[in-house]
Amino acid sequence: MKLTLDQIQAQNTSLSADHTRSFEFLAESLDKKGNNVEELISKIQALQIAIPSWALGTGGTRFGRFSGGGEPATLIQKIQDVGILHALNQSSNAVSLHIPWDIPSDYQAIKDSASEVGIGFDAVNSNTFQDQADQTHSYKFGSLANSDAAVRELAVEHNKQVIEIGEKLGSKALTVWLADGSSFPGQHSLRKALENTHLSLQEIYKVVPEDWKLLIEYKPYEPNFYSTVIQDWGTSFLLANKLGKKAYTLVDLGHHLPNTNIEQIVATLMTEGKLGGFHFNDSKYGDDDLTVGSVKPYQLFLIFQELVKGFSETNNPPLSWMIDASHNLKDPMEDLIQSVQAIKLAYAQALLVDSKNLEAAQEVHDVAAAQEILQDAYRTDLRPLLAEAMRRSGGAIDPIKAFRSLKVRETLIEERGLKSIASGL
Repeated sequence: MKLTLDQIQAQNTSLSADHTRSFEFLAESLDKKGNNVEELISKIQALQIAIPSWALGTGGTRFGRFSGGGEPATLIQKIQDVGILHALNQSSNAVSLHIPWDIPSDYQAIKDSASEVGIGFDAVNSNTFQDQADQTHSYKFGSLANSDAAVRELAVEHNKQVIEIGEKLGSKALTVWLADGSSFPGQHSLRKALENTHLSLQEIYKVVPEDWKLLIEYKPYEPNFYSTVIQDWGTSFLLANKLGKKAYTLVDLGHHLPNTNIEQIVATLMTEGKLGGFHFNDSKYGDDDLTVGSVKPYQLFLIFQELVKGFSETNNPPLSWMIDASHNLKDPMEDLIQSVQAIKLAYAQALLVDSKNLEAAQEVHDVAAAQEILQDAYRTDLRPLLAEAMRRSGGAIDPIKAFRSLKVRETLIEERGLKSIASGL
């Protein structure tokens, strides 16, 4: 299935009058406050959020998985689904592949399919947290951190293969996430596990192309619950610094203990020029992988407020943006649409922050004024601005409504059936 511009514009027709009134009212209000509306729209249009190939199918928990039908069973079908999302929101112009779930059998066919729907290839993701069919050694007790050199070598070679695949597709980054750790005290040497990880990453780093980024992800727990080798941003930052200029820390919003000040982490990493990118989701208790902005929207805004400041005040390089969520209850594509909208909304709100007056309030310790400045931006309803940015780019004024009106899921079920399952799930 492929959505056309004519289909999108037909959906916009019935919403156009109401949208125009809402947008013009907002634009006038923003203009009175000294905001350049056209500049805001341009920046929103430029923000592109990659879609992970594994998020296009129904996720689940260890208790169960409830498929909704019409899932993409092949890599080409996954690419087609990302094309549908991008047609609707004009903000999802890349797919992030997970290897070995998405190893192309015909690279040219895959690139042609992506080109046909106007998307490219974001970071490639390695997988050393699962044993694959006919694997010679097991990752049960770790991969890059394993005490067995043969297991470490297997994991290193897998990451090298992922880089080769990414080069063929035009990707420019490798994301490494490790499940390595321990569930019991004394299970392994905490120091040696970290040393082994560093040595393994060094071998991978040697073959990372000069124009690539090596993104090191971290997580405080799960699947191991006593210790995780790369448990926090500091350990990731330590490894990135030791590896070199191509290595960066990757922040996954769900990979923090409750109440962690993620915006402070962002500020610190950008100051050091070592923030590589984001995996966006939301959480209530841990790595819940919920829809972005569904639980902690104000935190998301504060994170973007630090990002916007960092863009102008630091030399941190451009970031990789991706959603990493699980969809056990919602239609995966609707969930992804909502997540992208939440990210753009938080970014737009952050662009409204009166940074000059905020800095002045901070200098004289006017705490109340600082809060008012931040919350004035956060409480501004910028949904009409987002809709206008999408409309001008050729997207839908209301992507969710268009998705349903065009019967996208019903068509996908008709084409693929109720029993199709996305690879890796």
